[in-house]
Amino acid sequence: MKIILATKNRGKLKEFKILAEGTNLELVSLPDEIGSLPEETGKTFEENALIKAKFAFEKCGGTACLADDSGLEVNFLNGAPGIHSARYTKEGTDSSNTMKLLKKMVGVPKEDRKACFKCCLVLISKESSHTVEGSFKGEIGTSLKGNKGFGYDPIFVIPESGLHLAELNPIEKIKISHRAIAFRKLKEALEVSK
Repeated sequence: MKIILATKNRGKLKEFKILAEGTNLELVSLPDEIGSLPEETGKTFEENALIKAKFAFEKCGGTACLADDSGLEVNFLNGAPGIHSARYTKEGTDSSNTMKLLKKMVGVPKEDRKACFKCCLVLISKESSHTVEGSFKGEIGTSLKGNKGFGYDPIFVIPESGLHLAELNPIEKIKISHRAIAFRKLKEALEVSK
């Protein structure tokens, strides 16, 4: 089954391709001629994923399209950056977003640094549509560690191991991430063959 991934984020495309390995799902990037994705005007991860999935499905002539909206919710910041995770700063780069969050957390004690990555996937095809969610709990570190992954991975600490998400290789991350959890649910919904 060929699925167009409605994203311009190369990191996400790479992760989804790894997640789909060994299945009959072929994930491909959004064609360049489609241009920019629509503005994410939803108030939830699900609403934003649906906006992108519908847009891509219409633009790609009815080919199955998968959209992801995900982000980091920090308890101390009342759930921020949340749906604005990718646009937390004016620059909207991984580095600027991460540094802004680290600055906001300066002096916050360990017990108040709890956070959760959340992901909502929406798949639209001619036959059906599916919506699934995944979440992954951890805490915000006090510094950057690791050079793998993307986004907030260098400051997200896995409580069980004390490692930052960016210290894990992609295969290790796939087993535990919010996106991996959501994708496993999607595979179950699609009854994907190995």
